[in-house]
Amino acid sequence: MRKLILQMQLSLDGFACGPNGELQWIFPGFDAECTAWEVDRLWEAGAHLMGSVTYGDMAAHWPTSTEPYAPPMNEIPKVVFSKSLRETSWGDTRIAPGELAVEIDSLKRQPGKDLLAHGGVRFARSLIDSGLVDEYRLMVHPVVLGKGLSPFSTLPAPARLKLVDAITFQTGVIAKSLHPA
Repeated sequence: MRKLILQMQLSLDGFACGPNGELQWIFPGFDAECTAWEVDRLWEAGAHLMGSVTYGDMAAHWPTSTEPYAPPMNEIPKVVFSKSLRETSWGDTRIAPGELAVEIDSLKRQPGKDLLAHGGVRFARSLIDSGLVDEYRLMVHPVVLGKGLSPFSTLPAPARLKLVDAITFQTGVIAKSLHPA
């Protein structure tokens, strides 16, 4: 059975973006080493999963991008979870309009490589709160935002995680892979 890996960029104080969705603080953390590592992880995905807001942002950017991330983002199939989206413009994308847990379970049971979920905070919260995440791949940046939006803020109780891998890049970004304990 395929795993669902949630990949997110986080500040040191646990925010995925500023209070108004600000993301500019992420980009200084990506040097050639960090970028190569992350591109390699993208190629390991059997499908990229995302909510409709993240889909809109990515579909507007990746098809014409020449960045190293563009080939795996464009070539690997994508699944966008939305009850309102009716059509997609980004190649090899399908809409999953059903209940999140049912759709994820169906995807996990299909043969192929693991599933890589790209958070937006709201989509990440839905995956986390539903207990659907098999692995967290968190890119922790050496930045303190002080306030913002966290994918973990809706948890009803502490969630124990087990660190299975970590790598620190020259920029101070730490890539952590964690499994639910």
